[in-house]
Amino acid sequence: MKKLTTLLSLATVLAIGVSASSLEDRVTALEAQNEVLAEEILASQSDGFTAIDTDKSYNGLGTAASKVYYSKNPLSLGGYGEMYYAKPENSDDYADVYRFITYFGYKFNDWIILNSELEFEHGANASSGGKVVVEFMYLDFLLHTHANLRFGNVLVPMGLIGLRHEPTLFNTVQRPEVEKKLIPSTWHENGALVYGRVDSVGLEYTAGVVNALNLNNEKTASANNGWIRDGRQGASKESPFDPAFVGRVDYTGVNGLVVGASFYFAEGSNLKDDAENDVSGLSTTMFDIHARYESGAFSAYGLYTKTILDGAENISNTAVEEASGYYANVAYDLSEIVGIEYKFPIFAQYQSYNPVESTVDGLNQEKYQTDIVTMGLNFFPTDQTVLKMDYTIKEVNGIDSEDIFSIGFGFIF
Repeated sequence: MKKLTTLLSLATVLAIGVSASSLEDRVTALEAQNEVLAEEILASQSDGFTAIDTDKSYNGLGTAASKVYYSKNPLSLGGYGEMYYAKPENSDDYADVYRFITYFGYKFNDWIILNSELEFEHGANASSGGKVVVEFMYLDFLLHTHANLRFGNVLVPMGLIGLRHEPTLFNTVQRPEVEKKLIPSTWHENGALVYGRVDSVGLEYTAGVVNALNLNNEKTASANNGWIRDGRQGASKESPFDPAFVGRVDYTGVNGLVVGASFYFAEGSNLKDDAENDVSGLSTTMFDIHARYESGAFSAYGLYTKTILDGAENISNTAVEEASGYYANVAYDLSEIVGIEYKFPIFAQYQSYNPVESTVDGLNQEKYQTDIVTMGLNFFPTDQTVLKMDYTIKEVNGIDSEDIFSIGFGFIF
């Protein structure tokens, strides 16, 4: 009788355990189903608009640009914007509706995805420097975690800001000048990429072919500080295709840390403005080493980059041959110290770069040597909006050339 009672008790306990486990599984499934239904209702009420998850990034992209990859709906609409006010120390103040961006994405099925970015700059008023640009438009073919394909007008996977250029992802009101002058963000070219992730070793990679920079330009010939940025060709139909190899690898195996390197090489870069200006014997090498780290209230990011133009003497005897620079940004979130629930980081950033580090004739090599110190703070009323304030002290060729106080705001959706 005792054995029978014991067996019945054991059977009851096991049944309860199985029921509890089954119930837990059912609750989990119902929660997942409820999440899908909630998003479908949101999509039906807003013509396909889906919520953003600021903790998710796909293939190194910004969180809003990654939205389509995680959406449970075919159509995805997102974007970002930024506006700022600036007061230079010795000149008039001004305000700029700097950027308004829309992302359009569409899932044709579970492995073919369209992603695109349309940018409106400076109010898009062409008479005052505004413009409308397709900053990327590509098809992704999601084949395997280890290897996927991307074709179209793509972001060139160099540096930190190029891929993560949304205003909630960097602290300063303006993007770092190192990643404007030396890695010309936002840098997008026609091309094809292979990318993937190997989780067992914590590595992400991207490699492929993109249209080369046209460094056979007037700014290269005259050793102007905008020679790299002016070489971008973008999405224009006027850009002949001259292939350049680009590769990137990032290690993400330590929680909160991303450290990696990018590389670009073009044999030639001899795209021509016209037949008379065509030259040969050029090659361009660019690389960067970059890192980003977050741990609790502390965060930091930065990089070093260098560009070498071999054969510059074929362009002119005053042409630029090399450029290099670096920057570092450190921040600390004061929200716990001041007793608020909103992110409130203070930061400091230092940049040092020379876009004309070496010239064919050896002249004017210090003319554009630039050092910049920026200090400021951010306030995040939500994860998708940020208010910014900073003060920048800038020296060019050892001369205090421009101190600027700036305030601004940015958002992603």
